[in-house]
Amino acid sequence: MCLIVFALDCHPRYRLVLAANRDEYFNRPTAPAAFWADAPQVLAGRDLLAGGTWLGVTRERRLAAVTYYREPSLPVHQLPSRGRLAADFLAGTMTPEAYLERIRREGGRYGGFNLLFGDDSGLFYHTSPTGTVTPTRSSPTPASASSGNGTSPPYSSPAATTAPAPRP
Repeated sequence: MCLIVFALDCHPRYRLVLAANRDEYFNRPTAPAAFWADAPQVLAGRDLLAGGTWLGVTRERRLAAVTYYREPSLPVHQLPSRGRLAADFLAGTMTPEAYLERIRREGGRYGGFNLLFGDDSGLFYHTSPTGTVTPTRSSPTPASASSGNGTSPPYSSPAATTAPAPRP
């Protein structure tokens, strides 16, 4: 299971603390984190089959991370790669708010996902297929539910299904 855990404005020295793992099929080829030749501002690992990423940052202080829901009833191999959601935000110039509107319009084309993305203006968390959006901003009055000490949602996980996750 992929997992993203983050805390925003919860530590006196670090504005964002983030931990994540990627759990993928063993035979799916990937490249380790590096600056991309076709988008030199992006530092991220890369899915070598579909060109997307699961976690990345940019020199302009943008961040994007994605986890997937397993949906055995969907032909996932026929849908666009959910890793493109993170890659497109990182390589693009849209504000997080504008990108959020794009995801609201186009997110239904993908299999289920959790997407965390943003820049210095704030972080956003979007989950699909429900379309829940949680703006997570650093402010005296948080715009989202808090996990306790800060303004971060508690976690992001693809636990929308209890379907087994086989590893070929």
